[in-house]
Amino acid sequence: MPRHRGVYKPSQVEPYELSRFRVENFIRCPACFYMQQVEGIKFPEIPGFNINEATDVLLKRHFDRYRLLQEVPPILIEKGFANLVPFQHPNFEKWTQSLHFGAEGRMHTIVEDLNLKIGGGLDDVWRNTETDELHIVDYKSTSQKTEGREIDMFDKFKGPYRRQMDLYVWVMRSMGFKISDIGYFLYVDGDRFTRSDFIKGNLALMEFKINLIPYKVDVSWIRPALEAIRELLDSSYRPDHNSDCQHGRFLLQATAN
Repeated sequence: MPRHRGVYKPSQVEPYELSRFRVENFIRCPACFYMQQVEGIKFPEIPGFNINEATDVLLKRHFDRYRLLQEVPPILIEKGFANLVPFQHPNFEKWTQSLHFGAEGRMHTIVEDLNLKIGGGLDDVWRNTETDELHIVDYKSTSQKTEGREIDMFDKFKGPYRRQMDLYVWVMRSMGFKISDIGYFLYVDGDRFTRSDFIKGNLALMEFKINLIPYKVDVSWIRPALEAIRELLDSSYRPDHNSDCQHGRFLLQATAN
């Protein structure tokens, strides 16, 4: 079956594919969303975060060992979650492939009445052995600049993280899985205040503190957002940029003279 992705084509009948990132782009600024998805304007690329990618790979490798054994990882026992075990499923590896979410077996759902296909790529899923519910898990990397400061999942900069978790729970439920209202953010926090020596022999070893933060999801915003996206895709004009949109401010200043 042909796939409808990239620049939106009104004449194409297949469901239009939107990743979690594209949905977030709409939330951030509908004008930027319209420029990219409808007008086909390419924005400057952002350099990849290689350190963050590396910690994701290492975390997944760690939990995959216990996924294979179907055992509770020691860190979860230490954190008081001896009832959580990495979920094993034939399509799990496909669920983690965000760049190919629209293909068969990947993590996506089709909203029939809006003709949209929504999906993304998971970091992890843990099964609750007490309730048999699944918990969506998102790996995050950071390095706090203030010693002793706790990670606050409800500060204004964490909105995209929360919405990502909301959307993944919603998609997985649409796929027929029993997903808990509680997701987990697993943070590895590079400790710049440690007294340990960074250089050890021929290696530079950074210590990371581990934070496991529960989050109660809110999926109430998703349907209204998708309806607004559907309306905008079929619109014949670009909306104004949000007042706090950096791209919008740049374009306004660039064309002022």
